[in-house]
Amino acid sequence: MNQSITPLYNQLVVHSEKHPNSLHVPGHKYGVIFPEFAKSYFRELLRLDATELAGLDDLHSAEGVILEAETLLSQLYCVEKSYFLVNGSTVGNLAMIMAALTENDTVLVQRNCHKSVMNGIELAGAKAVFLGPDYHQEWGVSGGVSVEIIKKALDVYCDAKAVILTYPNYYGMVNNLEEIIKLAHSRNIPVLVDEAHGAHFISGGSFPKSAVQLGADIVVQSAHKTLPAMTMGSFLHVNSHRIDISLLERYLHILQSSSPSYPIMASLDLARSYLGTYSSEDQHFLNDQVKLFKERLNQLDGIRVMEYDDKGDLLKVTLQSACQYSGYELQTLFEQEGVYTELADPYNVLLVLPLLKENSHFPFQQIVEDIHRSLKNVRYINRVEKTADYMPIISTSVFNYKEMIQLQSKRVLLSDAIGEICAEKVIPYPPGIPLLLPGEIITLEIVEQIEVLIDLGARFQGTKHVYDRYLTIFTKK
Repeated sequence: MNQSITPLYNQLVVHSEKHPNSLHVPGHKYGVIFPEFAKSYFRELLRLDATELAGLDDLHSAEGVILEAETLLSQLYCVEKSYFLVNGSTVGNLAMIMAALTENDTVLVQRNCHKSVMNGIELAGAKAVFLGPDYHQEWGVSGGVSVEIIKKALDVYCDAKAVILTYPNYYGMVNNLEEIIKLAHSRNIPVLVDEAHGAHFISGGSFPKSAVQLGADIVVQSAHKTLPAMTMGSFLHVNSHRIDISLLERYLHILQSSSPSYPIMASLDLARSYLGTYSSEDQHFLNDQVKLFKERLNQLDGIRVMEYDDKGDLLKVTLQSACQYSGYELQTLFEQEGVYTELADPYNVLLVLPLLKENSHFPFQQIVEDIHRSLKNVRYINRVEKTADYMPIISTSVFNYKEMIQLQSKRVLLSDAIGEICAEKVIPYPPGIPLLLPGEIITLEIVEQIEVLIDLGARFQGTKHVYDRYLTIFTKK
């Protein structure tokens, strides 16, 4: 099929150009009823904000232009079936997990996964076995899970019903996912992949291979993260008979909004076309632009551009502090000059670049100049903070989810929480990777890490009292 066509978007335009009179939802009536001071920003978008009308199809029973758009998507990714998601990758993660697992099933899950993965396991009532990721000492960040850890876990937990992995990590690092998938499949165990940051990988060139190309059974992608799609627009791809596709669709119908956003779906149609028409000339242009940008950044005092040991995501540029400022402080300095970055951690600031096509413009030079101004007061420091020797481990929760509901809890000081069992989620955000989950034993190392993050100004989801150095722990029944 022709990837340049955009059936859903085109049909919305045709509908809009009829200048329809709306006696249906939504209440803004194609932007007619809307606060005057905001109309200038919303006017054109609201003309496309329709509902399930004649000719516009229905996401939950697609048989027209939405089905055609999703078919184009599945053909682009060379998978059996693809779906538009309007509730973000979160809903895709929840649906694929609930389709693969039932109550008390054992599942192997990458420890540094997104919180939605943990929520999906909780909703399914499954028993999570946490797999420790590799740690990249120079970067100060966790990566993917090794083949060795997967093999060890499969040998111990031979009843595992699925493996859930994250690929790439937030910083664009990839691991040997293909070997892991082959290992799991040799035991007829499905591999579910949260590929939120890798929707663009199938464009080839300098990018790593996508999880769909490597044989994963279900892959969820946040199209809005690196493709030109609206926030919350995501994809889900199925390429396996190890998961009941009718059950997956049932959970998508349950979990997705019954009033899906047509602007979001249209943007997914457009993003798919944008990617589907990405050429080798576009790839060369992007490579040259990113290379020049990184070279210019490397000439600035106070930061250094990190490079992957192996192939990584070209659209992710990590700047590590080489000065007196932490990553959080650098991020604040950049913002004061109008440069807003994706995330910061104690050592780094992460930039997410656009998937440029040939001759398209992005203000790279201006960004370099703005960052240069933000670094005017830096003094060079050779940062040597390193963690203690790290060894990835396999761990489980002390209690299952049903048991935890029956337990009482209380708040204690961080210093008094060591050795206790955590009763809440502690999630630095971004990137949304849980540092502590209910049922896990709180170690000295974790407490020290939380204290460092608090001192550096990190933000947390799921808890407020952690800023006051308190944690919630389980007590006796």
